[in-house]
Amino acid sequence: ITVLTWAVKSLLVLLNSVKPLSYILPCMSYYDMVWNIMQDRRFNDEIDKLTGYKTKSLLCMPIRNSDGEIIGVAQAINKTPGGAPFSDDDEKVMQMYLPFCGIAISNAQLFAASRKEYDRSRALLEVVNDLFEEQTDLEKIVKKIMHRAQTLLKCERCSVLLLEDIESPVVKFTKSFELLSPKCSADTDNSFKDSVEKSSYSDWLINNSIAELVASTGLPVNISDAYQDPRFDAEADQISGFHIRSVLCVPIWNSTHQIIGVAQVLNRLDGKSFDDADQRLFEAFVIFCGLGINNTIMYDQVKKSWAKQSVALDVLSYHATCSKAEVDKFKAANIPLVSELGIDDIHFDDFSLDVDAMITAALRMFMELGMVQKFKIDYETLCRWLLTVRKNYRMVLYHNWRHAFNVCQLMFAMLTTAGFQEILTEIEILALIVGCLCHDLDHRGTNNAFQAKSGSALAQLYGTSATLEHHHFNHAVMILQSEGHNIFANLSSKDYSDLMQLLKQSILATDLTLYFERRTEFFELVSKGGYDWNIKNHREVFRSMLMTACDLGAVTKPWEISRQAAELVTSEFFEQGDRERSELKLTPSAIFDRNRKHELPRLQLEWIDSICMPLYECLVKLNVKLKPMLDSVAVNRGKWEELHQKRLPSQAASLSSFSSSFTTSLKDIN
Repeated sequence: ITVLTWAVKSLLVLLNSVKPLSYILPCMSYYDMVWNIMQDRRFNDEIDKLTGYKTKSLLCMPIRNSDGEIIGVAQAINKTPGGAPFSDDDEKVMQMYLPFCGIAISNAQLFAASRKEYDRSRALLEVVNDLFEEQTDLEKIVKKIMHRAQTLLKCERCSVLLLEDIESPVVKFTKSFELLSPKCSADTDNSFKDSVEKSSYSDWLINNSIAELVASTGLPVNISDAYQDPRFDAEADQISGFHIRSVLCVPIWNSTHQIIGVAQVLNRLDGKSFDDADQRLFEAFVIFCGLGINNTIMYDQVKKSWAKQSVALDVLSYHATCSKAEVDKFKAANIPLVSELGIDDIHFDDFSLDVDAMITAALRMFMELGMVQKFKIDYETLCRWLLTVRKNYRMVLYHNWRHAFNVCQLMFAMLTTAGFQEILTEIEILALIVGCLCHDLDHRGTNNAFQAKSGSALAQLYGTSATLEHHHFNHAVMILQSEGHNIFANLSSKDYSDLMQLLKQSILATDLTLYFERRTEFFELVSKGGYDWNIKNHREVFRSMLMTACDLGAVTKPWEISRQAAELVTSEFFEQGDRERSELKLTPSAIFDRNRKHELPRLQLEWIDSICMPLYECLVKLNVKLKPMLDSVAVNRGKWEELHQKRLPSQAASLSSFSSSFTTSLKDIN
């Protein structure tokens, strides 16, 4: 622009012409017509009509570069003084002058192009630098690359979509990232979004046909006018609320030349379409994007492998399978009857049996429910499996083998007492019984929140809110897959597959977070009389509630038993709180803080009212035979209320003041 301005000014001086058209309007009164350009058929007077300016004479010549190629034109309008026509001398002067103008313009264009290439090369080098700086976080590396691409290409949106399975012939995107230009966003801090956020535009990202086409063919797509292209889904665009004009979409490759996703930019800020230079630049950016994504995926795989190895070594160092002598002992033992053991009693004493008696009682439950005969379970294998399961519970204060057995006993009592044995299928019953015995395998005496806060190997391996529950299930599978431990060996392939799915659901159901997510649905179904045993989802939610009812079953036992269990679990919580203080330098919440032990009665009241009582009330509505459980909960609540009043008589009626802090604690319990 600077060169062109200089050229025009110089030309005006040489030809003694007036200023360019945009500057001429104030000087119109100076001219008288000498030569009438209107008589030339090549002249179009539309501009004169629009501006009100009168063109009388005009000299127009091409501007050529050093190779003789025309790169523009120069024109002089209305020679002064007096509006005389341009002469041959004027034409010669202009003809001699314009080659220098052409050289200057060409040089300026070359400089601009080299500057643009320099900026692009620098941007690519900065991307390389980003790759070395950040190789551990997928979101961060993608965001950096997208930001640089968007800045250089000057577009409204930039997005990256990753494939769910690069080996699958079916194109399905599992994660998307998008970056919105600050010029199109009122809040630049929130301009970066990923697939966790739900919006109509994110839905369009995941499901748009252009991205699917690029992912399936491996060929880039550059659309200058989206609404004129049959590959573009205009209806989806209108639903998203973001109007798309132009699209540039290219594939992302990994180091083995497999497509792992696509990247796309939308709408240049200047309103133009993306040109070939834009496409080449974007494809270069995407090469680095592929390298960055590949590096972070590999890092994540290494991290998970380390976590898996760490967990495996920890398990192997702590656990082992049972000995042959132990198996032979129980294989030859006389198993007492149900009535002798008292395991069909809902109010069974959780502390009445020793560790060996619990094995014999578990064997009796399997036989009494007919599972040994129905599923052709080898009796020696069953003995070995039970002993190994017992061995794989750690010696923690509460979440140990005794707790697992007590949960299983209560499940057995509820199945037989309430008649659920006739309603549930044999596969469901087997999954529930095995799930109860395995639901806390290898529990470390700390909860999911502690795993996340401490960054334990378990948290890194599973990366989910139900960290421990997933570990318990995987540990159960590991035992079943150990030689001589597969009690499901004689099941058909379909029954085995169904059983493993039901077993996983049963163990994961003991996650209190899942309980809170599903209990409202269950409560409403029972309350409105809409519960139907023939509907698969209704049966699934019932089994989940049954697992929770058994897991929390200590609250339904006689007072002395219930209180002893409460003190054990509280002591385990306090040990976690001590570790939070010493190892994590955190102040534990009330339920984990031994310095607030005096608040136990109040905590128990909130626990019963918020979690336990609503569940057992609903189960009684479903089956009145479970009322003795609800009655015990009410009695135990009264006992805790008495203790609370004795400890804090002045605050006996102020339970609500503690609700907010207890609710916070509930989030940490699991």
